[in-house]
Amino acid sequence: MILGAQLYTVRTFIQTETDIRRTLQKVAAMGYTAIQASAMGPIAPEALRAICDELSLTVALTHTSPDRIIRDTEAVIREHDVLGCEYIGIGSMPDKYRTPDWYGHFAADFREAAGRIAKAGKKFMYHNHNFEFRKVGGKRLIERLLEDFSPAEMGITLDTYWVQAAGADVCEWIGILKDRLDCVHLKDMDVRGMDPVMAPVMEGNMNFRAILDALERAGSTKYLLVEQDTCEGSPFDCLRTSYANLAALGYK
Repeated sequence: MILGAQLYTVRTFIQTETDIRRTLQKVAAMGYTAIQASAMGPIAPEALRAICDELSLTVALTHTSPDRIIRDTEAVIREHDVLGCEYIGIGSMPDKYRTPDWYGHFAADFREAAGRIAKAGKKFMYHNHNFEFRKVGGKRLIERLLEDFSPAEMGITLDTYWVQAAGADVCEWIGILKDRLDCVHLKDMDVRGMDPVMAPVMEGNMNFRAILDALERAGSTKYLLVEQDTCEGSPFDCLRTSYANLAALGYK
């Protein structure tokens, strides 16, 4: 499993092409060999690929506008060809689909694009938060997603923190999703008083040794992507700490 940095962590610092280069230099210097392109300012895919090639970074995954995935599928595929990126992801289910009135339209709206992405040799990836574990009509949304899309049509970018935040068992869900986990977001949970907070990997209270063992057993994960939506202090320090902790276990 290849260790990468989810650039959403440092989104403040990737809003211009100059800052994207500076940030990727820092990320590569930490030891990461892959990135997820997410929340970036405008940059041509050719320019991003050139910077990544220069720094020996692979673009593992993107979070792409859901509207573009549906309405501009072929252009999105071509852009990912340029990036050398196999995985086309969305960061979340658009709000309108999260209700009992509208969830039923999610598969209808995204299945054609997911099929075209698969035909092009890539995979549509869905990133979970905690709301997918709420039951709607007696069934969790994530269970409905698994029924509505085959593993070839849709993978799950499992976010360890948000599974924990939903009160679910991360290792159990790794077992359930084992044939869809091409990409995983690693993020830890700590507490401040009564409130949960995000923490660098292995600096919080989640059992990451068990989580990583479960991922090894599942055998389908290609990229472990470190992400921290909110940081106490520098987000670069958070990425650096997570990398050091995971590298000490042999991941890189």
